[in-house]
Amino acid sequence: MASAAITHQAVPAAAGLQTFSGEGDRKRLTGAAIKAVLRLVDAWGGSNAEGAALLGVSESTWDRIKAGKWDGTLSQDQLTRASALIGVFKGLHLLFADGMADRWPRLPNRAPVFGAKSPVDAMIEGGIPRMLETRQYIDALRGGL
Repeated sequence: MASAAITHQAVPAAAGLQTFSGEGDRKRLTGAAIKAVLRLVDAWGGSNAEGAALLGVSESTWDRIKAGKWDGTLSQDQLTRASALIGVFKGLHLLFADGMADRWPRLPNRAPVFGAKSPVDAMIEGGIPRMLETRQYIDALRGGL
């Protein structure tokens, strides 16, 4: 019985599956992700330091991004952060029909995921895992899980 040679080739992602790992995809998505994160940080009343921390960039890079003077490409981690934040923002706007959607991320929260901190502070402290947990928490509040 002949054995087949095993080759290690990159397996293409299923159609429509977004991994943020390909340079081309990251370049294509960076502009929209940056625009969305700038808008949501502004809507939440976030400072430059908070915006930078949420996106995972330095404050000087955040300043260049805000000024439209940054032509870089977000990393896989930064796009993951942006995706989680956008999901939180969208979920809050589906959950609340008033200004609470933009106030909620700044309010102290007793839910275990936040530890009596505001969701913004908890996400900054906990990074990507806490951002994803926050998104799941909002989806669960909406009845989406």
